[in-house]
Amino acid sequence: MITTLLAFVVTLGVLIVVHEYGHYRVAVACNVKVLRFSVGFGKALWSRRWGPDNTEFTLAAIPLGGYVRMLDEREGNVAPSELERAFNRRPLWQRAAVVAAGPLANLALAVLLYAAAQWVGISEPKAILSAPVAGSVAERSGLRTGDWVREWSMDGQDWQPIESMSDLRWQATQATLASRTLHLSVTDREGRGRRTLVLDTASLQARDVDAQLMRRLGLGAPFADPVIGEVKAEGPAAAAGLQLGDRVVSVDGVVVADAQSLRDRIRAAVKDSQPVPMAWTLERAGRTMNLAVTPRVVTAQGPDALPVGRIDAFVGQQPEMVLVSKGPLEALVTGWDKTWEMSALTVKMIGRMLIGEASLKNLSGPITIADAAGQSVQQGLAFYLGFLALVSVSLGVLNLLPLPMLDGGHLMYYLFEAVTGRAVPDLWLDRLQRGGIAVLLVMMSVALFNDVARLLGLH
Repeated sequence: MITTLLAFVVTLGVLIVVHEYGHYRVAVACNVKVLRFSVGFGKALWSRRWGPDNTEFTLAAIPLGGYVRMLDEREGNVAPSELERAFNRRPLWQRAAVVAAGPLANLALAVLLYAAAQWVGISEPKAILSAPVAGSVAERSGLRTGDWVREWSMDGQDWQPIESMSDLRWQATQATLASRTLHLSVTDREGRGRRTLVLDTASLQARDVDAQLMRRLGLGAPFADPVIGEVKAEGPAAAAGLQLGDRVVSVDGVVVADAQSLRDRIRAAVKDSQPVPMAWTLERAGRTMNLAVTPRVVTAQGPDALPVGRIDAFVGQQPEMVLVSKGPLEALVTGWDKTWEMSALTVKMIGRMLIGEASLKNLSGPITIADAAGQSVQQGLAFYLGFLALVSVSLGVLNLLPLPMLDGGHLMYYLFEAVTGRAVPDLWLDRLQRGGIAVLLVMMSVALFNDVARLLGLH
């Protein structure tokens, strides 16, 4: 809990400071006087004046944002000697540059963070597949247990390497959003028997791009051997005599290909809300053994909750891992590409949510962000850097949306001014601000509802 809270505070702090510093630096470069640089809102917990303009740097009580307050005739009297330094007196292009600098600073930070993560190196599961979900796109395409996905292509010609399971899932998501089929080149686990197949991602729709997309495609957990891990005392596994290191060969006479297949068999060992005993054949220390395993029945969380079996033991070995790392220059190029791709994906998802082609369940709020921050920290530095980059991209793109109250809304005002030669009338500014506040409140409410729903297992 403490790790999650600290990771969340650090995440917000870094992203807010970088965003506001973008505004601040460009304002100073345009000779605009900055009165206050605040991280957070409300009562000031700490403040200090610094710089030639005696700017007040403040840390406030509510750390959910920040602001840079500049000299402006619309917000108070300005001495005649300082009129030229007032924000509202600066040329249009300078005002636009100051406003755009915040989101662009977040996007620039994302490039550096993605690059740093690639340079440090991320240990990820190799793209070796577990048994495809029955009836899924992956099963229909011909993918099999233990297939190692080596390359991908959108057209069957321009082939690119698949670096890890995460890379495969990313390419599958991109293909689904683009309504295109994904061509895959695969081998067995030892790299033999290369063959090409087509994953029909085009058969799904953009609204299917959510947390369940990989299951719809049939790309479940990475391949892991069906070996029993830690066994919980007094659980069904312990009662049946299962031990750490047992390798499961078959269940009820059906060969178990991998850990995912075994987990699915355990979950399905329920009939009329009662557990169904299973006959397991396993290998232990070179000997073959037969055990009767009866799971306990629990009700899974979610809107379509059904009773499932549990044995209270960890099922499956650690999947085979690969270190994904690059040199400094290549990492920087990758960081740029990743930031561009994530920005484009964010814009596409927002657009599809607005027209009803994607679920509003994809919106996340502070609870989900805090949880993800804590998990990424526990996985290591590279994972946390990647998470920080992802949130930085989201913050940059969202702030560029043409909504009043956001930087993108102000840029739209300046576009109107550039086209018409006059500023947006105060009456319309007031109306647009009110509308913008309403839209933001709705978005925040939906995001918070989604957070709570995920916390309760309803999504």
